[in-house]
Amino acid sequence: MEHPLVLINEQQRRIDRFQRQVKSIGFRFFLLKTLPMAWLAGLRVKHLSMERCETTIPFKWLNQNPFRSTYFAVLSMAGEFASGLPALMITRSHPVKISLLVVDLQATFSKKATGKVTFVFDDVPALAKTIQDAVESKEGRTYQATSIGSNSQGEEVARFMVTWSFKTKS
Repeated sequence: MEHPLVLINEQQRRIDRFQRQVKSIGFRFFLLKTLPMAWLAGLRVKHLSMERCETTIPFKWLNQNPFRSTYFAVLSMAGEFASGLPALMITRSHPVKISLLVVDLQATFSKKATGKVTFVFDDVPALAKTIQDAVESKEGRTYQATSIGSNSQGEEVARFMVTWSFKTKS
């Protein structure tokens, strides 16, 4: 078995590589290929670290509802992505294969979203701990991530509570 420090260094190297890829033009092609609706809607990653993730979604003709605000499903996509991207980054950094799945989604909408909305998920360390617990125990674990969407004035427009399930693959 490899020394734990070697595994930690390899995991950090994979996280660093993932973060670089998210910032590259290749990430837009990744979205186009794997999440075409996110690409069409204009979903962007503003920040990704082991502390927090920020995603943005613009208000535009394609994303609107009949009430001239952003359609709730578009907001849901950006809210879920704010916690899903760090989850993907962490699971892909582990030497073992880990499955991840959304098992529950709750949302509150507090204000009309009529401009660009920024979603922030700021508890990546707790998410990482849950994933590590799943790896060490070899049992499934769940984590409820909260992503808060705010408009350009800093007012909350939506809040998403996404419950993720993590389990090592045999």
